[in-house]
Formats: sequence, C-alpha cells, structure tokens
Amino acid sequence: MWWFQEGLCILPAALVIWTAASFVFAYITAVVLKHVDPLVPYISDTGTVAPERCVFGIMLDISAFLGIATVYVRYKQVEALTDEEEPKVHRLNGLGLVLGFISSFGMCVVANFQKTTLFSMHLVGAVLTFGVGALYILVQTGLSVLMQPHIHSRTIYLVRLGIGLWTLTSIVSMFISSVIMYSSLVGVDVVNKLHWTPGETGYTPHIISTVSEWSLAFSFISFFLTYIRDFQKITLRAEADLQSSHLYDWPHHGVVSSRPGKREVSESSPLLAGAT
Repeated sequence: MWWFQEGLCILPAALVIWTAASFVFAYITAVVLKHVDPLVPYISDTGTVAPERCVFGIMLDISAFLGIATVYVRYKQVEALTDEEEPKVHRLNGLGLVLGFISSFGMCVVANFQKTTLFSMHLVGAVLTFGVGALYILVQTGLSVLMQPHIHSRTIYLVRLGIGLWTLTSIVSMFISSVIMYSSLVGVDVVNKLHWTPGETGYTPHIISTVSEWSLAFSFISFFLTYIRDFQKITLRAEADLQSSHLYDWPHHGVVSSRPGKREVSESSPLLAGAT
C-alpha cells in the first residue's frame, strides 16, 4: 500500500500540492504572458488578468473544497480521540471547525473576486483566508498542547508552533510593509499597478510585502502537512438507513411505507461521515 492510500492522508497531501500548484501555475502563466513582473509579484496579481485568472479561480475553489474536507476530518479525529470529560478540548475543537470553514470560504472569495475587479471583497477574502486561518493554526496548536503526551508527542506540537510563528511573522511583515508602501505612493492607483521598476518610490516596501505574502501563503498551507501522519490513522464512513422500500409519499401497490421485520439496508462510503 502506498503511503497516500493509508487512512485519509490523501486529503491534506492533495490540499497542499494542489494549492501550491495553483499559485505556481498562475505565476508562470502571468510571467510568460508578461502580465506581471517576474520578480516576486503579489499572488493576487498573478490571478488578475485572463486567462490565468480563470484557471486560478477554478483551482482555488477546488482547494477550498479540499480545505473543508480536511478541517472536518481533523474535527472528527480529535472528537473521537478525546473524552467527553474534557470540555476545553471539545470547545477548542468546535471553534477550530468553524474557523477552518470560514478560512476555506475566504479562499473562494479571493479566487472569484479579483484584486482589480472588486478590491474590497478581495481584501475581505484575504483576511478570512489568512487572518482567520492564522487563528485556526493557533487553535490547533493549542489542541496539540492539550493532547500530549497521551495522544501524540511533543515534537508535533513544536512543529505546529514553529509554523504558527512563521505565519504570524509573515502577517506582521506584510502589514507593516504594505502600510509603508501605500503611504509613500499617495495618489497612485496601487491596486491596479501590476508592473514595478527597481528604484522607483515604494519599490522596496513593495518587494518586502510581496515576499511576505508568498511566505504567508506557503506557511499556511505547510501547516496541513503536519496532518498527513495523523490522517494515516483514521477513516470515516457514511451509513444510509432506509425507512421505506420505496420513495412514494403513500402506500404503493399495497406496500406500506415501513415494513416490519424487514432488515434495514445500509450503505457505506469513505470520506463523508461516521467514526474512526
């Protein structure tokens, strides 16, 4: 059995690989078509002009779906591994589920509201994706503290803490450099500015800001790499309990809607819901 066939580890692996491919593919296409400068443009700039913005949007929508699935499986895993007598863990776990769903939704907003089309909505999406996503990392790191040493080792907690600090540093760096850049370019339409010349006003804070954004994006998706080993130890299933032998709202050909003595039929499918 290949490693990605063990449990559900294919979910976080696919999320990381697919999302990274979305960024890289959009960047290569935008540079080849000369829509952006090759030296570290904003990720948003690489998905602004057609045709790359079309593919960028589709790929990030798929990433959002993979994110929702990954967040849900993590929620179910923590729920199954911890006792009901641990209310703090269960509250944090529920909070993590909500934050993860919001962050994934933010990715859809970023993908479908381009920076130069509707900047306000694009900015909201970015805050939801990375801002709420940083809170999600914080919550999961907190869970890692509470779950050691009985459920997992201290090492995984330290790794997640390190990625969390990397994410936080990238956010602070991007925010400060962006404020400096916008304050030095009063009257300039920075939102629609896709090409920058070395030495021009605001160029240095612009580069720091773009590097910070790429760092933030990869720190965020790198966090899900820490789930791969955990997800190798879980599978989920869905069960369908039939309440009737037909789908009419009335007795059909003399058959009542509930048949006493008839064995319930169940179907199971991986990835949806159920138990570990």
